[in-house]
Amino acid sequence: MTKKERALKAVGALKKEYPDAICSLVYNVPHELLIATMLSAQCTDARVNLVTPALFGKYKTVEDFAEAEVEDIEEIIRSCGFFHSKAKNIIGAMKILRDNFNSEVPDNIEDLITLPGVGRKTANLICGDIFNKPAVVADTHLIRITNLLGLVNTKDPKAVEFELKKLLPPEESNDFCHRCVLHGRAVCVARRPKCDICSMNKFCKSSKIEG
Repeated sequence: MTKKERALKAVGALKKEYPDAICSLVYNVPHELLIATMLSAQCTDARVNLVTPALFGKYKTVEDFAEAEVEDIEEIIRSCGFFHSKAKNIIGAMKILRDNFNSEVPDNIEDLITLPGVGRKTANLICGDIFNKPAVVADTHLIRITNLLGLVNTKDPKAVEFELKKLLPPEESNDFCHRCVLHGRAVCVARRPKCDICSMNKFCKSSKIEG
C-alpha cells in the first residue's frame, strides 16, 4: 500500500467516525478565531473557551483590541499561560490588522505569518476554517497520528504540513486535521493509544493488529 493509498483510507475512516469535523475553539467572527488560536498555544482548547467569552465580550472589534491596555488583556487571559507574550502579541496583531489590512483578517498564509504570535499552524487554521481553502494544521495530534500511520516520518510541523499536502485530497485536508484532533483525544491518545478500537488499525503502520 502506498502512502497516498493509506492517506485516502485514513481520510475515509475518520470521516465515517467523526462526520462533524469542526474546530474545537468557539468564535463568531474571523479575528476571534485568530485570537483564540493564539491563546491555544501550550494551552487546551477547553481552557481557551472558558476565557474567551469575557475577552470577546469586552473587546468586540479589531479596533477595540488594538487600543486595549496590555495589562487588562493579561488579566483576562492569565489562566491560558504565557499571558504576558500572548497579550502583547494579540494587541500587536490587531494593530497590524487595523493599520495594514483594513481591520480584516488576511486570507493567505504569507500575510498571516507576518502577524506577531501567528505561525503556520494558526495561519493554516484560519485559511481552512474561515476562507475554506485547502489547509494542513500541523498540531501535536496530527503530527503524532500521521507518524504512527506511516504517512510522514518527521516531527517538524512545517515538514509534516508539506508532506501531507502531497498525500491528502485538497478538499479533505482541513477536515482531516480536525478529525485527527478528535481522534487523538478519544482513541489515539498519546502514550496509551487504544489500537483495539481504532478505525484505522487494519492499515496503521504502528498498530499491533495491522491487516
